[in-house]
Amino acid sequence: MVDRPASPAAQEQRPPGTTSPMDPLPRDEMRDYAGAGHLAGKKALVTGGDSGIGRAVSVAFAKEGADVAVGYLDSVESHDAEHTASLVREQGRKCFLFQGDVADESYCERLVDEAAQSLGGLDVVVNHAGTQAPQEDLASVGTEQFDRTFKVNVYAVFWICRAALRHLPDDGAIVNTGSVNALRGNKSLMDYSATKGAVHVFTQSLAQSLAGRGLRVNCVAPGPVWTPLIPATFGADKVDGFGDQTPMGRMGHPDEIAPSYVFFASSRLSSYYTGEVLAPVGGETHPG
Repeated sequence: MVDRPASPAAQEQRPPGTTSPMDPLPRDEMRDYAGAGHLAGKKALVTGGDSGIGRAVSVAFAKEGADVAVGYLDSVESHDAEHTASLVREQGRKCFLFQGDVADESYCERLVDEAAQSLGGLDVVVNHAGTQAPQEDLASVGTEQFDRTFKVNVYAVFWICRAALRHLPDDGAIVNTGSVNALRGNKSLMDYSATKGAVHVFTQSLAQSLAGRGLRVNCVAPGPVWTPLIPATFGADKVDGFGDQTPMGRMGHPDEIAPSYVFFASSRLSSYYTGEVLAPVGGETHPG
């Protein structure tokens, strides 16, 4: 049974945000998770893997037997990224770190190729890097913001998937990160919600395209999860009590979301799943 997490008090950070100032600290190290060899010998790339859900996914993959390459954005996140790497290496697995901006097509291409070279192959790709910038109304969403949100959240998924197809085997897996906001919209995250809707449909379309190969493509669409993105993008008043509006009455922690990625990454667990959107959202129900 998961203890009810404490609701966060009002707090803010400068983007892109880091873990150590957060109160409470997120549960993102998978300390209570026991692997069962579901990814034994596999090689995985996780973008946005320095902290939050990406960290928890990287550690869970390592506990399941995978070596991991982690992509992250900014040098201010290097401490978080190094900590993720240390958690992966605690499991006796390899971890390689790559810093760069997924809004840059050439970086995405290099990231995939260099990760595959460092790992000695590539079996699983997790597109988790993302950005958001809340605004009160549509007039406040500038073209520059709109363009960057789509570059990071949609273009990068396209670029990384396209590059990864050079490396992934027929029994490989791609897992994209969507959002509950793609399922029901969000008036203060209009551009972000639109990008995540695009990710959901791109996942379904690519899954159909690759089904004949047996290469599976799925999506995890989390609800309110306590990660550095939250205090780094929302005002303190929005962070206060974050997640309390869900039917479960609380926010989620990254450790609670990462097993969904293990499920989709493992052919043992999800061999008959492709084009699916799994939504760990704290009790909300949505059609489709």
